[in-house]
Amino acid sequence: MKRVKRFTALTLAAVVTVSLCLTGCGNSSKQQNTQEDAGSTTESSKTTPKGSGKITIFQSKTEIMDKLNALAKEYTDETGIEVEVWETTGDNYYSDLKTGMSTGAGPTLFSLQPGAESKEMFDYLEDVGDLSFVDKIGAGMADEIDKKIVGIPYTVEGFGLVYNSNLVKPDEIASMDKLVSFLEKSKADGVNGLGLSQEDYFLIAHILNAPFAVQDNPEEYFQKVMNGEERMVDNKAFQEFGTIMEAIRANAANPVDTTYDNNCGSFATEKTAMIHQGNWCYSMFADFDVTFDMGIAAVPVAGNNKISVSVPAAWYINTDKSDEEKALAKDFLNWLYTSTTGKFYLTEEFGFIPTVAGMTSDNLDPISQSVSDAVVAGNTIPWVMSSWPAGIVTTDLSPIAKEFFTTDMSADDFLNKLNDAFVAAK
Repeated sequence: MKRVKRFTALTLAAVVTVSLCLTGCGNSSKQQNTQEDAGSTTESSKTTPKGSGKITIFQSKTEIMDKLNALAKEYTDETGIEVEVWETTGDNYYSDLKTGMSTGAGPTLFSLQPGAESKEMFDYLEDVGDLSFVDKIGAGMADEIDKKIVGIPYTVEGFGLVYNSNLVKPDEIASMDKLVSFLEKSKADGVNGLGLSQEDYFLIAHILNAPFAVQDNPEEYFQKVMNGEERMVDNKAFQEFGTIMEAIRANAANPVDTTYDNNCGSFATEKTAMIHQGNWCYSMFADFDVTFDMGIAAVPVAGNNKISVSVPAAWYINTDKSDEEKALAKDFLNWLYTSTTGKFYLTEEFGFIPTVAGMTSDNLDPISQSVSDAVVAGNTIPWVMSSWPAGIVTTDLSPIAKEFFTTDMSADDFLNKLNDAFVAAK
């Protein structure tokens, strides 16, 4: 029996839990379809004495919530350790987490975006460098702060121009001029050339990452913007970004009026040639009879031909918990990344691209495979947005983008407003 808790400001004051019966999956098919890791594999509950104790989990990826609950039940059945998964709507996850941690009502195990979020929360993060599989994590993927490994990556994710091969070829959008021409032609042909959607990250954060990431030293350039030492409007990559955004406004469906679901549906039904999205969006196509080939291409600013790839979220352990509870959380992470059941959920149920050596998946969707191929080939640019001030996307950047898409604001004014928001948030 697992308890699923909706973690909000209200429940921080009075912790209320709702008991739900969860149904788990059998292990037989998983054991046949999952390759064994070179590391250790947890023994089944038939041969290992069950322990006692409890951990709580609070994490931001709402799309895996049901499967995470099923995983939690399997872990309890196998080990005897109770796992309580706290529910979130996603939008308020980070603010709810911070409130809970500051009041001592935080979870045992939780997720953060490596970068600005994990640095802000560093005082709450336990050192997890002693986990059994840490030395098998891909280079640069574990979250390390002050020479201490504190975060274990969920997966890698990549985003860019997800395209329908029937409607557009990569060489047709390989430069700013070509992309603008394609959008104009698509409008004339009655096709939506490039879809964005109204949600904060899908509207502005992801696509704005590209001009930052193509700089010679992305982090250094970003810091100069924050310090008021550089202006985006004076930079070629941002100038081309502004031109592309104007072309989207003039020739494509208004993203302010487009939801993520509708954007993905329009692409799946071949009414939209491209969407600026990531490999996570493939799950949205399950309800459609998608027969066309697809891939992911770069946002072509300043000659860029690489997609944005990074670790979107990592697991962290609450250092304020008891030594016993922290040890249980480490046991859970070791099991998740080395056991047959845990690896099956990570790669097959959650659909994550593996980040640990020896963990493989033969079930990657086409977009995830493209991201994986880009990682192997080195055709990636970083997520500079991970260094942006926490909360700036929702409170500042998204309102500016919505204003841009609903007025005749010039590209220069758009860039200056975005720039000023970064300076003000320093």
